[in-house]
Amino acid sequence: MDMLTIGAFAKACRLSPKALRLYDELDLLRPARVDPDTGYRYYAAGQLERARLVAWLRRLGMPLAEIRRVCALGPGAAAVEVRAYWARVEAETAVRRDLAAFLVDHLTEESGRDTTMSTTPLELRYRAHSDRGLVRPANQDAAYAGGRLLAVADGFGPAGGPASSAAVEALRFLDTRETPAGGILNVLEDAVRGAARAVRDAAGGAQEAGTTLTAALWTGSRLALVHIGDSRAYLLRDGELFRITHDHTVVQAMLDEGRLTEAEAVSHPQRTLLLKALTGAEATASPDLRLHEARAGDRYLLCSDGLPTVVPDDAVRGLLAAAPAPDEAVDALIAAANAAGGPDNVSCVVADVVEAAV
Repeated sequence: MDMLTIGAFAKACRLSPKALRLYDELDLLRPARVDPDTGYRYYAAGQLERARLVAWLRRLGMPLAEIRRVCALGPGAAAVEVRAYWARVEAETAVRRDLAAFLVDHLTEESGRDTTMSTTPLELRYRAHSDRGLVRPANQDAAYAGGRLLAVADGFGPAGGPASSAAVEALRFLDTRETPAGGILNVLEDAVRGAARAVRDAAGGAQEAGTTLTAALWTGSRLALVHIGDSRAYLLRDGELFRITHDHTVVQAMLDEGRLTEAEAVSHPQRTLLLKALTGAEATASPDLRLHEARAGDRYLLCSDGLPTVVPDDAVRGLLAAAPAPDEAVDALIAAANAAGGPDNVSCVVADVVEAAV
């Protein structure tokens, strides 16, 4: 068997001797032989492929414990795990990417960009409605729309109704408070902490009770979004529909990781299992925070999962585009959910960005 010294092996696989010694200690990449007198490590040429895989995975930033598991798999299964890992990385960095974009825009404006922008004032026209649906015995959703605040919450568990109402009620003070654009995300994050405390009180500390929360705060030119759970926010712009939230569910994570197809996700038994929510437990998962530059003509939709579960996005787009005003859009969307069987509570908030009357 061809043997390489640790120095030659390190050069061939592009791992440092120090890294090789660490991976030996962690049982990740053992040398083929250790000299009993000198303790010097020797590696077989056949170990190069595994060593190179370790080096590549480290460049991806994969933790050593996960690398050990991937290296124990066959090529096909290892490829699935690498794809899944990278999907998680992209999902975890999406919020930071949006925050970075916001900071760039905000700092650019501070240096004078606003002088080239339109000064036409904008405002929201809105409607909110929550419906029990045709199957559920009670409505555990809550919805709210005002001149500055839009919110939808979908409760679950024995105290789901009080939990969703408490979450929305805890944010309502934002509707009457002027918020500078530069601090709006901090304000929203603080408000969600208050909502989390309100939910814990309403749920009586029960882990099995809680709520999703998707809310938007209007500054006059931007819409700041906070999101946790599987309620959704959409933007209709120039006839195209964009989903601007990411479901915090087991099934969505499996879709992101390539473990499920869209067709399989529809009937998956865990499709309603949440990874993040506001619950009666003490710990609260971090919400997604994003900021959207608004344009006159934009139409925003916030909804509980009772709508997208039974009404496809193409149908949602058509109904939003056809309705001349927010109240008609809300009525049409809820009617479509009930026409499809109404298996769940359904709540919708629709807000149009329009030029303010002078």
